[in-house]
Amino acid sequence: MSNETIDCVVIGGGPAGLTAALYLTRFHLAVTVIDGGDSRAALIPRSRNVPGYPGGIAGPTLLRRMARHATRYGAQIIQATATGLERDGDGFRVATSSGTLTARSVLLATGVHNRRPDIADDDHADALRRGLLRYCPICDGYEVSDTRVGVIGTGAHGMREALFLRGFTADVTLIAPDGPHKLSPDDRTSIDRAGIALADGPSGQLMLEGARIALDTAAGRLDFASIYPALGSVIRSDLARGLSAKMTDDGCLLVDDHQRTSVAGLYAAGDVVKGLDQISHAVGEGGVAATTIRNDLAERAPLLRAARPEPA
Repeated sequence: MSNETIDCVVIGGGPAGLTAALYLTRFHLAVTVIDGGDSRAALIPRSRNVPGYPGGIAGPTLLRRMARHATRYGAQIIQATATGLERDGDGFRVATSSGTLTARSVLLATGVHNRRPDIADDDHADALRRGLLRYCPICDGYEVSDTRVGVIGTGAHGMREALFLRGFTADVTLIAPDGPHKLSPDDRTSIDRAGIALADGPSGQLMLEGARIALDTAAGRLDFASIYPALGSVIRSDLARGLSAKMTDDGCLLVDDHQRTSVAGLYAAGDVVKGLDQISHAVGEGGVAATTIRNDLAERAPLLRAARPEPA
């Protein structure tokens, strides 16, 4: 890798990071994206919530188009994993599996990782492709309208997901993953009023049975048109912990209205930030972050474009 100091290193090749890279390179800034190839968007068989694609677009296709768009204007994308982040004077040193970069600023767009239910890897991929297993009711609750839906989870988080899906279908079952449900009396009242069925765990491995997805529970084997895991997610914010960036108890980075973290020169956008985990939201935050980075760098040293040479 080059020893040249980059204006901004973007860590994460999802919608937030690639949008920021596009903006930054069109601001005539040097930008490098570290893409570990594990964006959650790559798991989406077809998103129908992306404006301009009424028939939907596959997540991998969207990411490829966004990457081509950014590189067309000069962004560099490196397929590597960021392994460390530390201060280097007024800037940063970014360690990756392919070498080390120095940068005037860093944007974290590292996203989150869904906790998966018990299911074989091949079945997981097939179930996602067929819509038997889904992770985001905001994204695709519409697709399960008036079908039989299972939600694996319990407590307040599981209850909220089941109630959200109840707005799409009358047939919702909340399944405890490990044993009897852990629901407060108020939660049980809300579940009962909504007409949501309860099934105690432990829940077994998910199995594909023709056009259905099934699992064993304390109430016996249940099958559904789709199952949503409500098992939480792992926030990929570890790189910021070493810099003592402020974050929520579960690890989401806290930012101001312009995507600045509590660490000068460190910005964050997308699912790693506390807020709505949606492609359109991540794109917006990427644009805001890139514009803020450009303006903050200009305050440190004016960004003066060299004069164009006179034509011969």
